[in-house]
This record gives sequence, C-alpha cells and structure tokens, in this order.
Amino acid sequence: MASAIIGGALGSGFLTAESIAVSDANPQTTAALTQKFGVAALGDNRDVAARSWLIVLAVKPQFYGEVIEQVKDEAMDGGQKIVMTLAPGWTLDRTQAAFGGPLKVVRTMPNTPALVGQGVTGFCISENMTPGEAQWVTSLLESFGRAELLPERLMDTFVGLCGSSPAFVFMMIEALADAAVHQGFPRAQAYPLAAQAVLGSAQMVLELGQHPAQLKDMVCSPGGSTIEGVRVLEEKGMRSAFFEAALRTIAKAKEL
Repeated sequence: MASAIIGGALGSGFLTAESIAVSDANPQTTAALTQKFGVAALGDNRDVAARSWLIVLAVKPQFYGEVIEQVKDEAMDGGQKIVMTLAPGWTLDRTQAAFGGPLKVVRTMPNTPALVGQGVTGFCISENMTPGEAQWVTSLLESFGRAELLPERLMDTFVGLCGSSPAFVFMMIEALADAAVHQGFPRAQAYPLAAQAVLGSAQMVLELGQHPAQLKDMVCSPGGSTIEGVRVLEEKGMRSAFFEAALRTIAKAKEL
C-alpha cells in the first residue's frame, strides 16, 4: 500500500519525490522504495515523523502499537500533524488513545488494485481536521483510484465490500481460466482473457448505470448457454457464498 500511495501521488503529479520520506524495519524495503521512486530514505521512523506533517502508518495491524510508540512524541508535536492509518480495527478513537492525545487522524481502508491506479479507498476523518486538510487528503487518496468518505460505522463493512473482495474476484478469474484450460485453452491466454471479461463487465456496471441483474439478463438468451451456466451457479449457491464470505470478512474486521 505504501508503494501504491507513493506511486499514485507521484504519477498524478500531486506530490514530488522530494516531499516524501520513508523508513522500514527492513533496509531492503526502504532501498527498493528509494530506487523505484527517488524518495528520501531516513534512518528510522522517528526521523520520518519528525520531518513530516502527514505520517502514514503503512504496516500490518499487529505492528501498530510498536510503531506508534516510536513516533508518538514527534507526531503530537504542536498538534498540527496528521496521522493516516491503513489497517482494519484501528478506529479514530483507538488511534488517538494510542498516541495519547487528540491528534488529527485519517482512517483509511485501501484495496490492492490501488497498485495499478484502480483502487477504491474508504476513509473517515477525525473532527479536528479542517475542511482544507480533508480536501487535501481526499485528493491524495484519489491519486491512486476512487476515494469514498464514509461515516466510521461503515468502515468495517467496507472491508467486506471492497477491501477483501479483490481476493474473491481473483478466485473467480482463476476458476474461469481453469475451466478453459480443462477444455484445451492455453493457460497463458486464459488468465488475461478472463480478467478482461471481468474488467469489461465491471465497467458496464459503472458506466451504464443499470442494475447488475439487468446486465446479466442481457447476456442470457432463452435456452442458451449462459442461462445454463447461471442455473448451475444458482444450484451451487454462488450468491450465498459471496454473501457469506463478505459477512464473515466484516465480522473478522470488527474483531481486529
């Protein structure tokens, strides 16, 4: 996600490499970011926090406590800095409590398509942020896809809707390609063609503004091959499987 944010901000011209500094516990990761983007590599997290007014915690949720302890003094300096979280489970109140004060917080949940500039990020902001700061943050998040300002009560639900759902879509693409390979299709062709079919279908939902059921009906000729496939999916419980997978994902996010 750090790479996605940096790449999007630089690619759109929203930020310059000179305005970004990074650090990581793994020196190889830091070196890779520096080599790829030309950003500054600093000695440790404290250095980054001390020199930055936006501090992005791009680590796994289990490491948040450790990293916050490293940077909280620098982050609280003057009360004007903004902390952006990328992890499920870290509410605005929880983050502020961990830092020990009412600092400005942006809670975000990006998804992996951000890596190719097609992400969707749900986010909410603490009440002490100014409208100008909120707009700046929105523009940053929009530099690598779509950004949706949400009430915090919907953030865990967003994990099931968008944060985890790319994994479900990847499984669908893999299954479609496997069926084609079973019937003699070269695998190297099957994956990109299945992916393009999914991409085009999603674009129709976005651009035509029709209900997904209407778009499905457009493909299903009476007595045809597509409606036969739909019958099998209904028989196998495809809708229920996606429904339950999303609900379980949401429930897990609430536990973190």
